[in-house]
This record gives sequence, C-alpha cells and structure tokens, in this order.
Amino acid sequence: MSSPQTSPQGSPQIEHDVWQAARRDAVVAETGNLALVETRWLPPRVDAEVAWKQARAEAEAEAGAGVTVTTVRRTNLHTGEPEHGLRFWDADAPAVRSFERIDTFPYRADWVFEAGFTPVEGGRRVPFEHIRDSGGSRELVVPGDIRVTIAGVEYVLSAFDDDGTLLLVFGDPTNGVDTYGAGRFLFVPHEAGSSTVVLDFNRAFVPPCGFSAQYNCPLPPRQNRIHVPVEAGEKAPVFRGGYAVH
Repeated sequence: MSSPQTSPQGSPQIEHDVWQAARRDAVVAETGNLALVETRWLPPRVDAEVAWKQARAEAEAEAGAGVTVTTVRRTNLHTGEPEHGLRFWDADAPAVRSFERIDTFPYRADWVFEAGFTPVEGGRRVPFEHIRDSGGSRELVVPGDIRVTIAGVEYVLSAFDDDGTLLLVFGDPTNGVDTYGAGRFLFVPHEAGSSTVVLDFNRAFVPPCGFSAQYNCPLPPRQNRIHVPVEAGEKAPVFRGGYAVH
C-alpha cells in the first residue's frame, strides 16, 4: 500500500479510489477480516507442532462448505512460551452477509506528510497493549523512530515491524466519535537506507478487530496518540440490520 504519486495516468485521488476498492475486496474475501468466525487455541503439549498439524487436518475434514482453516501462532503473555491455534474463516459468515461499506473521510492532500525516519540499531522493543489481553502488553519490535510535525506539534511515533512492513497504530480525538473506537492502523512504506517516510493518513484503515471480535489488535501507545482530529482515511465499517461486531 504505497503512498499516492502523481503520474500522467492518474492522480492521488484516483489512486486513493483504487486503494479503497481494493480494501473492500480484501475485507469481504474468503479469508478476509469479516470471515474470521473462530480462533481456537490448542492446549500446550510436548509435541505441539505435530498436534497442530493433526488438529488442522481434522478440522479441515470436518469443516463445512465455504469454511477455510488456517494456523496461527502467538507467544503466551505470561510464560513467554509459543502457543498454537487454528483460525476458522466462513465465506458466508453473518458479518460478510451484513456488511454494507466502510465509511471514509474525503481525500485530503493536507493529511499527507513527509516525516523523518531514524533507525534503531537492532530495533527497540516497545510494549503494546492488546484489545483482548485485559490490560496486558506484548513487546513488538520498532525498527526506528518516525518524527513528524502535525498542527505545530512534533511527534516521535513508534511503528512496529509487521512482516517486513512498518505498521503505525495511532489514536486521535475522532476515535469513538467518527472513527473506530480503539484507534486505526497505517502502513508506512520505507525504503532501506532512506531517512524519510511518507505518512498518508488517507490510507489510515480500520484494524481487523473492527470487522471480527476474533482478532487481538494492538492499541495505540501514548506516543502514538495525535492530539488533533485526523479527519482522513477510513472511519468505521457499516452493517445492515443492526449487526454489531462487539
């Protein structure tokens, strides 16, 4: 999800429209955010890897039409030991059937910022509270500091490494009013060796937990809370018939 670039073929607005369409396609896909209906954690075992594969095979054999089973791994919050689980995705889940659209702000060029990026040798581990951890936190690797000035205030933001991509989890006064209450996400493209990044808040998006209660999303740490309303990007998903995720 790169930042918009002006070209003879298109404009930031056109590329933004394309991105929005791709987002809708992604959340309604067979294994999109709306389709996750269950996350099942397996009990700890000495032969956890073997049991994990066997459990997946058994679940796939029992799954109904349109249900996909995948594996997921996490670290136990208290013991630090790996935990193994299964995720069940239903292409005909109630959330998929009830989904109407993602409300968004209009595209705004003034919410695109060039920011400085200072790498941290070896990365820094920063505690991120997660929505389903009852106040507990998980340490995530932050490869560097993002320094940006917004409405006259300088921020030093922490974006963590999400499978090789910088992911910024941020909050602002729109949360719970116009936008998803727990904050929003923003991918931050970064070229190796570059001292700058682009923060295009028009690409801010609702985290997966805004589409399914089965996700355990990180929450914005204090340094990632922006003090002015970020009136750009996605607001919240809209469902028909009174359907609610939480």
